[in-house]
Amino acid sequence: MTDKMTIDKMTINVEQKKVTMKGLKASDPRWCTGCGDYTILVGMRKFMVDNQLDPSETVHVSGIGCSGRVPHYLNTYGLHGIHGRAVPLAMGIVLSRPDLKVFIHSGDGDSLSIGGNHLLHGIHKNFNCVYLLFDNQIYGLTKQQTSPTSRKGLVTQTQPKGSSLEPINPIRFALGLGASFVASTAEWMSAHMLAMIDKAFKHKGFSFIHVAQRCPKFNPAAWNYQGSDWVTFLEHKNGVSADFKAAPDAHAIEHDPSNSEGAFKHAGNTPNVFGVFYQEEKTMYNQVMTDGVKNAPRLDRKDILDGYAI
Repeated sequence: MTDKMTIDKMTINVEQKKVTMKGLKASDPRWCTGCGDYTILVGMRKFMVDNQLDPSETVHVSGIGCSGRVPHYLNTYGLHGIHGRAVPLAMGIVLSRPDLKVFIHSGDGDSLSIGGNHLLHGIHKNFNCVYLLFDNQIYGLTKQQTSPTSRKGLVTQTQPKGSSLEPINPIRFALGLGASFVASTAEWMSAHMLAMIDKAFKHKGFSFIHVAQRCPKFNPAAWNYQGSDWVTFLEHKNGVSADFKAAPDAHAIEHDPSNSEGAFKHAGNTPNVFGVFYQEEKTMYNQVMTDGVKNAPRLDRKDILDGYAI
């Protein structure tokens, strides 16, 4: 019979290791000096520390572009996919492991050009994840080509006489597809961005966050981040508070995120508006699939294969 002393020697106390900023660093980032991706990366680390998210239960997924490097720099599980395909890869993870916390990092080109059809169906299926669209209004990794969000008239390598089209409005895009959570923030407004990621993470479903991102190398005029009189914050008790510390000259207006009509109205003024545009509870595709498997009748393998016998 095992005595108490033996039991005490055999007992192993497994404690959750504290999540720290240093512990989440996987390697040194390789972005241009002043790139807003640094701020997003640091913000993501801080969010994980604040919430003590277990790195072994967290997955960061990306496509191609400057934002695609994020999984390399976080000491968590990660998947650097191919161009525009981050959404189906992430959905596969969520369907097979609904217990994991999944974050998708995608640029404006990766999201709204080659990946537009996948983003459409990701929003429609409303599977549980946080989707961050890094918007610097240019293709940065391939050295300054026109992107779907490039402002009209912007001179680029692919359109040296200036972009000929009005940019796609990411907020209207998400709202029009019936997204269950739609928001916008800016990486240089760190407190606002951190609060927005936290709000999105706590939402059950596909949480779409548009993140205004600086690109001083290839599109320095994308955002007037040194001024703030052009900024309008959406505020509500169910939203995210204005960040007047980062944007002292900004304006704030009251907007209830449950008001879809108001959301579309304010979306018409983007990209100058930041806050939670819309939020509602909707059916999640991953939950439907999980419940379907759980409730499916169990059949013997031979009963399944007999129907194919010749």
